[in-house]
Amino acid sequence: MYRSGNPALSDSTFEGNHAKPLWDVDHTKMTIEGTTEKTAFLLFITAFTALATAFSMPESAPLILLGAIGGFILALVIIFSNSCNPILICLYAAFEGLFIGGITWIYEIGLDIPGIGAAAALITFLILFAMLTVYRLGLIKWDQNMQIAVTSALFAIVAIYLFTFIGYFFGFEIPYIHGTGPIGIAFSLFVVLIAALCLAADFDFIERGVLSGSPKKLEWRAAFGLMVTLIWLYLEILKLLAKIALSKR
Repeated sequence: MYRSGNPALSDSTFEGNHAKPLWDVDHTKMTIEGTTEKTAFLLFITAFTALATAFSMPESAPLILLGAIGGFILALVIIFSNSCNPILICLYAAFEGLFIGGITWIYEIGLDIPGIGAAAALITFLILFAMLTVYRLGLIKWDQNMQIAVTSALFAIVAIYLFTFIGYFFGFEIPYIHGTGPIGIAFSLFVVLIAALCLAADFDFIERGVLSGSPKKLEWRAAFGLMVTLIWLYLEILKLLAKIALSKR
């Protein structure tokens, strides 16, 4: 087995479970349908809190910071405690909705790019369904080589974002990468590609969880991991669309 590229999901989750045919239905075991339902529920929570925040802006601006900090802390708690607690996971989805709603409003109104949120959401789901189709057809495999390539790219992206964050406090920035020129747009396209490939890792994790006869509670963990990737993908697409729009001005 290969480790998932998503830090929210790992092979150790399956320890102690035994392989089981997909068609052998057991309501105490993890299923693809159950994972799908829980992911849809988390998406509903995120969308609801995002819309509530967006439509109450700018008065609800402090919720952006609350959502960012709360979501980050909860994600760390869930990941490092290997938690499958549905309450914590639902709270994570709600916090991320606060953050996404506020950030989307800033792009829509603050940067005067109307409709960018809807476009980013549509593209996110199109990529999700496209990657799922490609994965189910066997056109892409999450093997060791893919895992090494995507993980290396992830470390590079995290390093760039961390360096950028530190730069905000010391008055320097990485040239071109975050700009609206060709290099900045190309970088955002690259990040979106890596985020899309991480979906294949998430699908692989879910499939192996079902095959190993994992406990049903792990559906929440799988749904959480998928949400982490989808939220990251949405934010990167939002950033990419903004760069493209601003480059035309």
